[in-house]
Amino acid sequence: MHQLIREMFHKAFGSSPDAHDSAVLKIPQNKIAFTTDSFVVRPLFFPGGDIGSLSIHGTVNDLAMSGAEPLWLTASFIIEEGLPMETLWKIVSSMARAAESAKVKIVTGDTKVVERGHGDGIYINTAGVGVLHHDLHIHPHSVRAGDIILLSGDVGRHGMAVMSSRESLEFETTIQSDSAPVAAPVLDLLKAGLNLHCLRDCTRGGLITTLNEIASSANLSFEIHESAIPIQPEVQGACEMLGLDPFYVANEGAFVIFVAEKEAKLALEILKSHIQTAQACQIGQVLEDGVAPVLIKNTLGTRRIAPVLSGEQLPRIC
Repeated sequence: MHQLIREMFHKAFGSSPDAHDSAVLKIPQNKIAFTTDSFVVRPLFFPGGDIGSLSIHGTVNDLAMSGAEPLWLTASFIIEEGLPMETLWKIVSSMARAAESAKVKIVTGDTKVVERGHGDGIYINTAGVGVLHHDLHIHPHSVRAGDIILLSGDVGRHGMAVMSSRESLEFETTIQSDSAPVAAPVLDLLKAGLNLHCLRDCTRGGLITTLNEIASSANLSFEIHESAIPIQPEVQGACEMLGLDPFYVANEGAFVIFVAEKEAKLALEILKSHIQTAQACQIGQVLEDGVAPVLIKNTLGTRRIAPVLSGEQLPRIC
């Protein structure tokens, strides 16, 4: 284990080989954001990502949804006995590249080994710390009637990339996960002085579940324009073939933004300047009153209620 930590984790993450039981960090004189997450995806590698990069992106993005600048991460590994060292190195190397791209540092961690057949290869637990350079209360309680709802990009890609890889489904075009860090565009929105009311990434349960959670907390109703939501044709086709609704499929790079109407245009311009959010669009607005938390309006002007699913339409994939 000492050799594994010294020659793999310290080498990949650039940490000191004589590290202590905890990392000592200098906290800036600001508010900090703190989050934790666990990753149990199967298969470990999928088109557009793997469990390693996913663990970094997911944690960084959770911090970004508070408007925080991500700084430090922890990484703990639950490794199944018999996992090939080559596989572990690929995962660790992917984490290192993702952390470098997201401009965060992995500063401490842990390893445990479980018996063969009890760990799906590897599980990863992370925690993240970021600093807030603003005094905004980015939260569902800050959402107001009349707010514009923006979406950072297309939906459904991550869930379908993992599902098709897991079940060995073949389509004419390989579906790539949208897993990516989104802190940079969020920080640019804040640097522009925009009063962001709420941010939320559309991970488990997809876009509609996310909107329902925010609407319930805000005690408001949202009207969403179905035709405004971008979905890649191959994702739409795969969902139709499998009987799934792409609006409920998990994402790892898509998030929603709630801003006042007067700030929506500038917010979209900033988002579109980043490769991760180049497909950003306006998908709806917040209503004063509504018959349900989330209503979807189609091209004919007909509205339907979009509830939270009573169960998950896919096995856990993030």
